[in-house]
Amino acid sequence: MAELKYEITQEIIVISESSQGWTKELNLVSWNEREPKYDIREWSPEHDKMGKGITFTKEEMKKLRDALNDLDF
Repeated sequence: MAELKYEITQEIIVISESSQGWTKELNLVSWNEREPKYDIREWSPEHDKMGKGITFTKEEMKKLRDALNDLDF
C-alpha cells in the first residue's frame, strides 16, 4: 500500500475530545502534496494517527455552511 502523505496547513477548530485524548477536528489538510481541502476527522493527540473522515472543497464547504445556517438548532 502506498504511503499516505498529509500536512495540516491550518487548524481551524477542535469539535470534541474523547477520554482517550483523540480529537474530532476541522482542519485544512493537504493530502499527497495536493491543494489543501477542508477536512473533518478524528486525530490522535500527536496527529500521527487518524480516523476515517470527510473532505470538502471550498465550494462544498460554502454549501454546507449555507445549509447549516438554515437549520434551527
